[in-house]
Amino acid sequence: MLGAIADDFTGATDLATMLRRSGHRVAVVIEDGALPAGDGGAVDAVVVALKTRTAPVAEAVRASIGALGRLRAWGADRCYLKYCSTFDSTDTGNIGPVLDALADALDAERVVVVPSLPANGRTVYHGHLFVGPDLLENSSMRKHPLTPMTRSRVAELLRPQTAHEVAEVPWETVRLGGEALRSALAGTSARYAVVDAIEDADLLAIGAATADDVLVSGGSGLALGIPGPRRGGAPWVAPPPGRGAVLCGSVSRTSLAQVAHAALDRPVRRIDLDAALADPGAEAAAIADWVLTRPPDTAPVVCAARERADVRAEVGGTPGAVLVEAVLADVAARLVSSGQVTALVVAGGETSGAVVRALGVGVLHIGPELAPGVCWATADAHGRGIAIALKSGNFGGTDLFTRAWEALR
Repeated sequence: MLGAIADDFTGATDLATMLRRSGHRVAVVIEDGALPAGDGGAVDAVVVALKTRTAPVAEAVRASIGALGRLRAWGADRCYLKYCSTFDSTDTGNIGPVLDALADALDAERVVVVPSLPANGRTVYHGHLFVGPDLLENSSMRKHPLTPMTRSRVAELLRPQTAHEVAEVPWETVRLGGEALRSALAGTSARYAVVDAIEDADLLAIGAATADDVLVSGGSGLALGIPGPRRGGAPWVAPPPGRGAVLCGSVSRTSLAQVAHAALDRPVRRIDLDAALADPGAEAAAIADWVLTRPPDTAPVVCAARERADVRAEVGGTPGAVLVEAVLADVAARLVSSGQVTALVVAGGETSGAVVRALGVGVLHIGPELAPGVCWATADAHGRGIAIALKSGNFGGTDLFTRAWEALR
């Protein structure tokens, strides 16, 4: 069994989506959750979803090593560390320290570093990470409030985070295929090897070259190069029909475009941050009531912002994002508790984490793919079966909020 550790919740479902596409039966376990007894023989891959991307280094390492121990107890014989395809980190971590800890625990002599996800425009060429046509340092990630990415060479991003040597394997080697790449990797003395990948065929070559590696690392794209047994198993079953809703805490350019598209034919309500500051519970209750009084087939959208001008970094001394996450998590709990809402699309990594925790979700069973890195999953939320799609802010097409529901019919 393949065991994977993801540094945030949307990253976990992103990876699970790709593993399902490559022929695995996948479950996602949330943080310290347990894999149900009957699931051990029913899955080929388990992803543990953590919230370690920007956690203190010691906490991130401790949580990752704990996840590794549980994965091995469940039968995992290989490990995959999943981080963001834009290599979100600072010079102190957390990617390097977590990689070091896992490699030490598994006695891994060499680990590939493969952030590429070509389907979403993330590619590495001659060691440089691109977001679409732009170098990482020229993308919107340059101004990220927690992990500003001001360099593009992956090795230069990783080297300050580890005491181990970091090598690079160019695309000219990768394109020769799995065997040639395996030989090239075997010839490096570095613990970490940043491997170029600009298309899915490159990921297949990397997967073949590392098939015997006890530890691999990358974005979700590398999963396409790790074939599963394709044993089928029980088909994914959507929850009973009911209302749906979109909870969008992300204010990325992609998410704002998705909100604008949804607003063309369905109700959209923006969180009143001043009201949320004064009484977050009252604002959440008002929003939940609003959702439940919209026409049942409209899948209303609740969002942090409809345009960039709506974004407020701080409200009365409180970070705007903290208010948004608290309100949307409360809204989610109220909607599911009503018994009327059986499906939620949640946009934004931090928002997804807050919502999943508020719902008490322990395990996600992965269902149909909605877009690269986005899927429906089923979960038990306080005793109720729901469908939930956790979406990274930058993922999905403009029509995702309106098209997602077709897969549940």
